[in-house]
Amino acid sequence: MLTETTKVDVLVVGAGYTGLSTALHLAERGTSVCVLDARQPGWGASGRNGGQVNPTLKHDPDELVRIYGAERAEPLIEAVSRSADLVFDLIQRHGIDCQPVRSGWLQLGYSEAAVRSMHGRAAQWRQRKVPVEMLDKAQVGARVGSDAFEGGWLDGRAGVIQPLSYARGLAAAVLKMGASIHGETKVTALERQGAKWVATTGSGARVSADQVVLATNGYTDGLWPGLAKTVLAANSAIVATQPLGRDGDSILARGEAASTSQRLLLYFRKDAQGRLILGGRGHFHDPQDAGYFAHLERAVGLLFPQLRGVRFDYRWAGRVAVTRDFMPHLHQPAPGVSMALGYNGRGVALATSMGRDLAALVAGDRTVPCAFPITPINPIPLHGLQRFYVAAGVAWYSLLDKLSQ
Repeated sequence: MLTETTKVDVLVVGAGYTGLSTALHLAERGTSVCVLDARQPGWGASGRNGGQVNPTLKHDPDELVRIYGAERAEPLIEAVSRSADLVFDLIQRHGIDCQPVRSGWLQLGYSEAAVRSMHGRAAQWRQRKVPVEMLDKAQVGARVGSDAFEGGWLDGRAGVIQPLSYARGLAAAVLKMGASIHGETKVTALERQGAKWVATTGSGARVSADQVVLATNGYTDGLWPGLAKTVLAANSAIVATQPLGRDGDSILARGEAASTSQRLLLYFRKDAQGRLILGGRGHFHDPQDAGYFAHLERAVGLLFPQLRGVRFDYRWAGRVAVTRDFMPHLHQPAPGVSMALGYNGRGVALATSMGRDLAALVAGDRTVPCAFPITPINPIPLHGLQRFYVAAGVAWYSLLDKLSQ
């Protein structure tokens, strides 16, 4: 907890992946940085996600070119494509002990139509020299250990990590570079005083800074007017089985991450202890008991009949920030204020990459152009009804029934 007034070049609010990556890359430039978090580093979805390092966006490359034009889209596509490289490079450079495995990401489809669409997506990445494999039903079945899928594709850039260990490793690297991090220090007000931004905290301490970076993502509150209304803060819920031992040998035997497309959105992997970790969208409200995760536990049995009756050792959830256009958002609404949020479930790689670009932007380094477009703050219409939006998009039960037929 911060207990005394301090002055720094840059104040970062939020100690998740975005804030920690921004702070680390600024500190490496010699910038004085203070990071404040209402809880602790990695407490939010940065420490409570599925651990998949996925270097893609919701939109395919050709669609990004159509939306932004080639001149703007190609640097963005390149930055996203290299975002997993950045994660694994930071892990290696800073000796972060987070159980990294880089065996690729499988995207899986339940129907032939879905598989054709995914193979088209894979072809777009292949044109950009990305290592991909297009897989049929038999090939997917052999890799995944389930016959529920008609096919899919493998993205060789991706991998998995232990997410909280990665966040804590980034925090340790930030501290080693001379920056400060203070948990249990909620920023309650932010105002301009002359040439400085002054943050008031719940502990009574104040921070004066030349620039401020807001990096609160799915936990964004009313600190900056309108910002929280630009995203839907949906929970991503995750369960972890007991260590599977030999019963799990046929499941993701090569160490890939996997997720489904279109109708039933699930993502899963095995961890270093041999547990199956499976997640998907949860309800809007935070979990209160084990019943919150029942749909995921049922999904494990449906996808992997060999695991029916398996014990579940852990359950958790974290808030992801979903944007209206399914793109990460970068805003600079006032001089000296920058903010980034909205990774739509791909935050491990994207938030790390965004943090690096934010650091260069804040430092005024024109030799490192920011690949992410800077956009105005545009609240989602009827944002107060977001519980209904989220509920409408989470059609778990009927879809799980289809799988069980």
